[in-house]
Amino acid sequence: MTNILLFDDPAIRGSLLPFTFTRPVADIRVGILKISEKWKMLTGAQISFLTQEYLQKKFPRTEEKALAVNGAWLPDAYSLRIISLLRTDEVLYFGKTILAGYIGETEKNLSTLADKKAVQLEQEPVLLQKTWQIFQFNGAEIRKDYTLLTKGRTSQPVHDPHTVVYGSNQIFIEEGAKIKAAVLNAESGPIYIGKNTEIQEGSLIRGPFALCEGSTVNMGAKLRGDTTVGPFSKIGGEVSNSVIFGYSNKGHEGFLGNSVIGEWCNLGADTNTSNLKNNYAPVKLWDYTKGGFSNTGLQFCGLMMGDHSKCGINTMFNTGTVVGVGANIFGDGYPRNFIPSFSWGGAAGFSTFTMPKFEETAIAVYGRRGVEWTPVEKEILDKVFELTKSYRIWDKTS
Repeated sequence: MTNILLFDDPAIRGSLLPFTFTRPVADIRVGILKISEKWKMLTGAQISFLTQEYLQKKFPRTEEKALAVNGAWLPDAYSLRIISLLRTDEVLYFGKTILAGYIGETEKNLSTLADKKAVQLEQEPVLLQKTWQIFQFNGAEIRKDYTLLTKGRTSQPVHDPHTVVYGSNQIFIEEGAKIKAAVLNAESGPIYIGKNTEIQEGSLIRGPFALCEGSTVNMGAKLRGDTTVGPFSKIGGEVSNSVIFGYSNKGHEGFLGNSVIGEWCNLGADTNTSNLKNNYAPVKLWDYTKGGFSNTGLQFCGLMMGDHSKCGINTMFNTGTVVGVGANIFGDGYPRNFIPSFSWGGAAGFSTFTMPKFEETAIAVYGRRGVEWTPVEKEILDKVFELTKSYRIWDKTS
């Protein structure tokens, strides 16, 4: 198939901040796989990205003619059939949203698509347009990805006689996974256990659930449905309908619900998130596109935490809290509902987590996972620091 170029839709990217500060839209994990991985598995095509200039080095684009596809589009069989019928002189829309069209290798944006014949998609596509839709769509996407990943394959068996299994036909275990004295209940949805993972004693897991490669479920964890734990992460305590992108830890007791946690995050022991207001009113979230709070229309919505952010023990997050990139949160009380990127502090007030101090921490965190902190990573985080300085109203020097 033709190369696929997954582009950031400007009208959507801003609504997916803080997660899109550090990645293209199509690099977001929802379900078991990232959006880009879904397209690759479904099409077999070479995948590349058309994203923000400061991200392009880490997420390169092909230098060949490609089918440009909206990176927020969650693919399915219908999507594939429609784009396979798309001609080179056509561009696919849903309403005013561009979904797909062919562009040349030298084109830096999608402007040439305006000259092509417009074709309207008849069936509404599944577009990831808001941060909270990451956890909203997660259960359905786990089901889709489970089918995609396991088709024609045989699961590894559960060797441990003390592990209790319900709905074994909906459980898939990859090679190298270790499971001891756990309860796996897939009667409400599939459970995917990735390569070289570990589920420790006393863990209770209910599907739909995904544990990605190299991750660990700590002893006594209570993991409810519609939850994804991304690769090389640690999870413990009680978690419900949440997505952890990867390389992050919530290893201890405490509740995480209806939340999204980026990469390289750490939640200290007994961190708790509120996902329901005391008056049961709809939850408002910080909206980067308007510079204020917007009503989500959701009754349940917890924490949105960008990459590289961390919090100390006993941190309490209010319903609908948004934390930017590279924040360090600690202290008594409830911190504010919007914590800008590179904040240092808590309810008592914030200062700026300066780049030298941030980088020192990042190098140590990467080193613990055997990952190199590269100049490319530094360039991205330096840029995000500059892009977010206006939100740190207490610091006129940053």
